[in-house]
Amino acid sequence: MTKSELIEQISASYPDMTKKQIEFIINTVFISIKEALKDGDKVEIRGFGSFKVREKNSKTGRNPKTGHKVLVPEKKVPYFKPGKEIKEILINS
Repeated sequence: MTKSELIEQISASYPDMTKKQIEFIINTVFISIKEALKDGDKVEIRGFGSFKVREKNSKTGRNPKTGHKVLVPEKKVPYFKPGKEIKEILINS
């Protein structure tokens, strides 16, 4: 599902709201999540899941073309852990 499809689905449930209002709310939620992750905070949405940032240590990798060893620097990666309700929905589907 894309963001525009999400807006369409929400607008069908809330006909009194304009698509622009719904888009503003969705964008605000996404920006808030991104800002919290950037600040190193965990974002937990009960019944849905949680977002957090994991740190990957540096490691030695290999260039697939040349076979030479290269240093892969440490980095931060986003991580999503689904909540109990989502896990149950996926298991029972």
